[in-house]
Amino acid sequence: MTVRTTEALHDQASGLDSRPPGEAASILVSSQIEAANAVRSALPDITAGAMAMAKTLRNGGCLHYLAAGSSGLMAAADALELVGTFSIKPNSIAIHMAGGLPTGVGLPGSAEDGAAAAEAAVLDAVATGDLVIAVSASGDTPYTVAGANAAKQRGAIVVAIVNNGDGPLIDVADHAIVLRTPPEVVSGSTRLGAGTSQKIALNTLSTLMAIELGHVHDGMMVNLRADNAKLRARAIAIVQRIAQVGMAEAERALQDAEGEVKIAVVMASHGVSADEARDLIGRNDGKLRAALIGSR
Repeated sequence: MTVRTTEALHDQASGLDSRPPGEAASILVSSQIEAANAVRSALPDITAGAMAMAKTLRNGGCLHYLAAGSSGLMAAADALELVGTFSIKPNSIAIHMAGGLPTGVGLPGSAEDGAAAAEAAVLDAVATGDLVIAVSASGDTPYTVAGANAAKQRGAIVVAIVNNGDGPLIDVADHAIVLRTPPEVVSGSTRLGAGTSQKIALNTLSTLMAIELGHVHDGMMVNLRADNAKLRARAIAIVQRIAQVGMAEAERALQDAEGEVKIAVVMASHGVSADEARDLIGRNDGKLRAALIGSR
């Protein structure tokens, strides 16, 4: 029987428990850095997946994150950040995690075998035009594979993130992102190297998607939701920096723009009204740079 990479023994695992703690720590860190580097080879597929995600949101579809266990935690962490960071509409993001999102400190291991639960959840929630991001280190987690297959039945696009080079999840995917990470130092503990690589891939997918949608300008999150003191201060600083105005003018523009950073930037930069700025942003597909050029 072929042993999956995620279940194989790392070449430095022998005697791990008898090594000095500092030496063991060095092995753990080095293995995760190696796993992180494995993401580079998947960049073309990550890029294609991100463009599909952007197209889905632009067309009014929903992004569904589907996973179990450690992969589910990585997927949920990415999904939960999108509303605050990029103001993605809450009804455009859904999380399907085996056993549900945890409310305590334990993860129910048996839930990842719940193929029927995944099918029911996905068939109830996913529609044609949606996109499912299915994450499974092994590539054959029953919950995730069943959910991905159900999503295809509903006419959704499937982006799969796996750490083994074969398996049924790859077969069902429209965009398969294979992160060829080495065996885990603690065999099968995919919260280590595989989880690290998954987090990088997920972060890259969603951030590249946001760039494509016009939510990032010169490395600044110009579509953030400023709902706390830190983010309000950040929004003011962004308007100041891009429009090259003082704090008082940036604050006024943000107030008139009802907190929408891109609108405030165009207003402060070129002296147009909120309605004119909003129209410019809309006519330029949400891209601030193009709207600023168009308002000159």
